[in-house]
Amino acid sequence: MKKNENYEGEVVSLKFPNKGMVKAEGEDALVLVKNTLPGQKITFRCSKIRKGRPEGMLLSVDKLSPMENQNPPCPHFGACGGCSYQTMDYENQKQLKLFQVQTLLRAVCPDFPLEDCLSSPAEWEYRNKMEFSFGDEEKGGPLTLGLHKKGSFYDILPVAECHIADEDFRLVLKGTLQFFRDRDLPFYHKMSHKGILRHLLVRKARKTGELLIALVTTSQGEVPVREYLEMLLALPVTGSYAGILHMVNDSLSDVVKSDKTQILYGRDYFYEELLGLRFQISPFSFFQTNSAGAEVLYQTVQEYAGNVEGKVIFDLYSGTGTIAQILAPVAKQAVGVEIVEEAVLAARENAARNHLSNCRFLAGDVLKVLDELEEMPDVIVLDPPREGVHPKALKKILEYQVSEIIYVSCKPTSLARDLPEFLAFGYRPVKAVCVDMFPWTRGIETVVLFSKQGMLI
Repeated sequence: MKKNENYEGEVVSLKFPNKGMVKAEGEDALVLVKNTLPGQKITFRCSKIRKGRPEGMLLSVDKLSPMENQNPPCPHFGACGGCSYQTMDYENQKQLKLFQVQTLLRAVCPDFPLEDCLSSPAEWEYRNKMEFSFGDEEKGGPLTLGLHKKGSFYDILPVAECHIADEDFRLVLKGTLQFFRDRDLPFYHKMSHKGILRHLLVRKARKTGELLIALVTTSQGEVPVREYLEMLLALPVTGSYAGILHMVNDSLSDVVKSDKTQILYGRDYFYEELLGLRFQISPFSFFQTNSAGAEVLYQTVQEYAGNVEGKVIFDLYSGTGTIAQILAPVAKQAVGVEIVEEAVLAARENAARNHLSNCRFLAGDVLKVLDELEEMPDVIVLDPPREGVHPKALKKILEYQVSEIIYVSCKPTSLARDLPEFLAFGYRPVKAVCVDMFPWTRGIETVVLFSKQGMLI
């Protein structure tokens, strides 16, 4: 196989996530091609050969997979990189995710007990947070506001009909774009570092219906914020505005952040409710992006934890302390550890708001904070970021030798990497389930209950 040559072939198997192994016509070696599905016949270009193994770039899907049984409901599907599975019905895409995670984990532990994928209560319009970018769809084109085109760092695709976002998000998106098009304000160019408009952050609580809007600009020009506020307040949203903010961000990096925040309306936070508890959420607080799915996820954690009456719970990588607070009402004590100080402050405030006096939240790296803790845990819950648990921290955690550890993973490859260490310390996975928090996308959560070998659960 030659680099930069085009080939035709059939996808014969799949690696997580959406990395098809393709048998090219007239070639012996299998080629790795992203964004493909088993059974598809495709045309691809050999983009690189790494250590003798070819990798390809998808050019076209010439024949659909047998799993692809519907037309994509969203008009942006394909050009937008947000969703991957809209050509198959919900049950098919859910089973595909389960199969991929099973294959990945059973390659490490052949008897890994993963047999089910729990559905999201809402298949569409489930996201409670969206970050939109200002830019142009093609160089020199008119101002637009939306998401990055698939595979592009610069081009911004308008997504006014995005099906996984709430209708209020679409109203705010369309209203904001038209407002700034009418006033001909320039967007911030990543290369020249000149321009004004950067991002639009929209969050909405499922239970309370509260909306939090943040317009992010540079300080390079005047922004008609009072007129913008009037436009937003006139939109026929079904929710209620908790707060409307103007943030200034002059950093060079293309991230949604604030150097200075002006509250145009209301407050700089909103409230959401999960499983009978109330949480205050600020613009950058971590909170699961699917509120209804989060209840399924956390109910699974509750079930796996079992009876925690009189027990000490460690909630490591605790974020805003959701899991700790859900388990705390019957536990002796819940201790959360999180490196993001803002999240820890929010966790403490939320625990006080929920009248939980047996929660303690500590700010710092799990690796270091564990050395400072005097308590001994009975149950440990891990909910690490996408990169998983730091190897040195994982060793310290496993050395507690607690009878049960619950691992909540948002990236199966990180879980697969950490799995051998659990096995080496005598832990076995006794229960596991996927939770589809992100329908139509490649994302999937996995909850695993590890038990110390030889111990009853």
